[in-house]
Amino acid sequence: MNHSLSLPLLAAWLFASTFAMANPVKYTGTASIAKGKHLVFIASDHEYRGEETLPALARILSKHYGFDCTVLFGLDENGEIQAGASNIPGLEALEGADGMVMFTRFQALPDEQMKHIDAYLKRGLPVMGLRTSTHGFKYGKKESAYAKYDYQSKAKDYDRGFGHQVLGQTWVGHYGKNHKQSTRITIVDDKGSHPILRGVKDIHVQCGGYNAEPQDDWNILTMAQPLMSMEFDGKPDASKPPMASEWTREYVGEDGKKGRVFTSLYGASEDILNEGYRRMLVNAIYWMLNLEDDIKVDAPIDFVGKYQPNTFRGGGYAHGVKPEVYNGFESPIPANNNVDAPKKRKEKANK
Repeated sequence: MNHSLSLPLLAAWLFASTFAMANPVKYTGTASIAKGKHLVFIASDHEYRGEETLPALARILSKHYGFDCTVLFGLDENGEIQAGASNIPGLEALEGADGMVMFTRFQALPDEQMKHIDAYLKRGLPVMGLRTSTHGFKYGKKESAYAKYDYQSKAKDYDRGFGHQVLGQTWVGHYGKNHKQSTRITIVDDKGSHPILRGVKDIHVQCGGYNAEPQDDWNILTMAQPLMSMEFDGKPDASKPPMASEWTREYVGEDGKKGRVFTSLYGASEDILNEGYRRMLVNAIYWMLNLEDDIKVDAPIDFVGKYQPNTFRGGGYAHGVKPEVYNGFESPIPANNNVDAPKKRKEKANK
């Protein structure tokens, strides 16, 4: 320790060090199928409960398949999970990662954190992006060495930022009424034999539709049909024909290496309750790591530990939760259903 530091600087250093160490949740693989691969999950979106989806998915991949998984969350100043917070300590875990799974929205990460994502992408390694990750970064007028990742970027060498350059699409818009219309996802007729779709059927998700603008390099696997209700057997919205929902592509790293990409316009906390959708995500992990020969139609996809997700809505995340609560395979996800903001809870208590 540097004893020449002033007390205020020393206190700040100790706080920052503790803060950074408090974030990662780590699951050590208990099976050998994954061949020692390490996955890093990055969760910080404002609405769709990525902070519930990703640890649940990580547990499945670690317990049933043997992946070593690190889950990182957006945190507030108290080290508690704050959905959408542009502060994600622990991103240095990407230095030894074989795959990155993102569920972010409008992030303006400090350069000290963002440099790890930038370095990972420069290496041309595999990426999975869910839902709002198409607009996963938003720097606006904030100065940053990584402003090109902004979803509205006009950088000549990085037009429309991370979403367009890596996932294949930036933010386009909703397709129907979110929270009122669910979505039925069907497999494209000639893509049924794709490894990602092995054993996949009956996909129905709670998220409303997103617009898609297919590019020439998309390999479109599925189509999404907005429904007139939130039910599995809801009637199709006749005014909205099916839209592309999941696809694969490749992006090119700094040295020319091509990284496999799987993009899904869905993935909210309640979406992964559907077995077909959950299996598709697990299969996609295998595919993006070039392990598709190991995908089994009947491989286990049951949840590890209790999973009863909160219904997604803006700001409606479980408050007062620190990442370490999710260590191990038994603790419930989410840790609580305390989704009211602290100020609102206090007002309720005083009535």
